[in-house]
Amino acid sequence: MTNLPGGEPAAQLDLAQRDPDHRAEPAESAEAAAAREAAASKEAADTVMKAFGGVRGMIDMTLPGLVFIITFNLTHQVAHAAWAALGLSGLFVVVRLLRRETIQHAFSGVFGVALGAWISMKTGKAENFYLPGLLWNVGYCLGLAVSALVRWPLIGVMLGPITGEMFTWRKQNPGRLAAYTKATWAWVVIMGIKPMILFPLYLAGNVNLLGWLKVALGIPPMLLAMYVTWQILLKAPPPIKAELDEDGS
Repeated sequence: MTNLPGGEPAAQLDLAQRDPDHRAEPAESAEAAAAREAAASKEAADTVMKAFGGVRGMIDMTLPGLVFIITFNLTHQVAHAAWAALGLSGLFVVVRLLRRETIQHAFSGVFGVALGAWISMKTGKAENFYLPGLLWNVGYCLGLAVSALVRWPLIGVMLGPITGEMFTWRKQNPGRLAAYTKATWAWVVIMGIKPMILFPLYLAGNVNLLGWLKVALGIPPMLLAMYVTWQILLKAPPPIKAELDEDGS
């Protein structure tokens, strides 16, 4: 290619002569690129937050444990503490029903609290209030690990319906599959820290330290796992939307 006087490429001049109406496509401005990246970032963050109930869902699952340990320290009665925690969980469900919000995370919290309350009252041991949650945490980590090993990472299973891609990431989007697998392993590592810290306290019968640490380790690890997932998805290929049948199924 040769340049004409003034530095204009000959090829561009020839194109203009053959097509006077031709206009070069403008390059994406820095502002537009930043806005597009910000939108993608927000969508990824919203998707992760929605899948795990958001901050409200985490609070619904954390506060009953705080109420239990406070009530137990005040009354030294397992039954009083258990009923206080169960009552708060039930209140969360009622409030969500009145506001016509999803009760998925609140209901799961009620189930766990009810089971812990029943075991602790049955045995008379306050530390047993936290046993179902500890066992659930261990089972959850094992389930995540197995799902990643069999190439059905649970993070993808959970987020697929929310992003509209369903399970296209398994066969049509290998980069997305790799990202979901990486995120799932991140959850295994981060969420696996809790039972490693709390189970020795449970076995030692240290109710106070167990209760306070259970509350302290409730939200931060989940926020960290969600942040890591968000960062991984930001660098992943965009989702391929699943095609629905004509009847919408």
